Amino acid sequence: SDPSMFLKSLTLKGFKSFAETTHLEFEPGITVVVGPNGSGKSNVVDAVAWVLGAQAAKALRSTKMEDVIFAGSSKRAPLGRAEVSLTIDNTSGMLSIGFTEVTLTRTLFRNGDSEYAINGAPVRLLDIQELLSDSGVGRQQHVIVSQGQLDSVLNARPEDRRAIIEEAAGVLKYRRRRERSQRRLEATEANFTRLGDVMREITRQLKPLERQAVAARQFESMTTELAALRKHVSGRELAGLRSRAEAMARQRAELKTVDASTRTRLSQLDAEVILAEAALSEASGIGAAAPEEGAPRDSWSGIDLGEGVARAEAAHQKARGQVALLSERTRSIERERNAFLDEGVVATLEAEAARLEVELEKVGTAGERSKS
Repeated sequence: SDPSMFLKSLTLKGFKSFAETTHLEFEPGITVVVGPNGSGKSNVVDAVAWVLGAQAAKALRSTKMEDVIFAGSSKRAPLGRAEVSLTIDNTSGMLSIGFTEVTLTRTLFRNGDSEYAINGAPVRLLDIQELLSDSGVGRQQHVIVSQGQLDSVLNARPEDRRAIIEEAAGVLKYRRRRERSQRRLEATEANFTRLGDVMREITRQLKPLERQAVAARQFESMTTELAALRKHVSGRELAGLRSRAEAMARQRAELKTVDASTRTRLSQLDAEVILAEAALSEASGIGAAAPEEGAPRDSWSGIDLGEGVARAEAAHQKARGQVALLSERTRSIERERNAFLDEGVVATLEAEAARLEVELEKVGTAGERSKS
């Protein structure tokens, strides 16, 4: 790559065979790591690939990702995490970040949690991949050729070699972006299809819901109107009941007046009957005395006087019966008034009262005749 952008330093702690914190400084040009077999030379290359975002454990010569954490030895206990920091000189500004030095840090815990940081600020793996894609360092790390991979690169198929060249040239990042955009478009299209299905289903349900809404509004309007009509009818019924109550109260007062006058008339008839009885007794004491010459025989005969008294007694008993009947009618009128009977009953009772008055007048006339 550009000579103004190079690796400045690499710090390893707990990564594979590096149990202690190890710091390596790189100078411009070619840096060579020399050591016997098994000394961990390849672990340095693996650390660079790992901190740049390698995700395949096979690419790091491991079975699983947790194998990169120091597993311990006869003299040291195993560690709980592996951490690698790589500092890159960005004086040329090839990395789209406003720093002349960029430190990438990756930490892996034994429970599987991972952390990424750029200059100490926590970031996502995608952020690191986007940052490095502008420099030709992609996710597959083909620009880092580890031990045993040189032959596979030279003998690669044309399409595989093309992918390596595109990644080194910075073309692969756009291909990856296009693939992500296509996946998003496909997901969006699927969402649109689902949205269309939902809209059709909702549209299908709208018509019955609209009918139900119209019926609900009509029901509410009719319920309000019914309540108003019930209030109006109740008001009219209440006014009518009040009017009938007032009319019955007036009729009751009138019947009381008639009853009082009838009782007064009955008392008068009682007095007249008593006088008639006294006159009868006096006539009986005289016996069958001969009438004076020239006097009407019928006027002085005891038989005729007895008949008059009998008629008076009958009239008196009839008057008493009429009074009792009138009293019973008055009590019935009182009960009927409390029950708000129809006006036709009141009219019938008024006619009965008038008839009783006529009967009383006839009784009075008969009493007057018997007295005379």
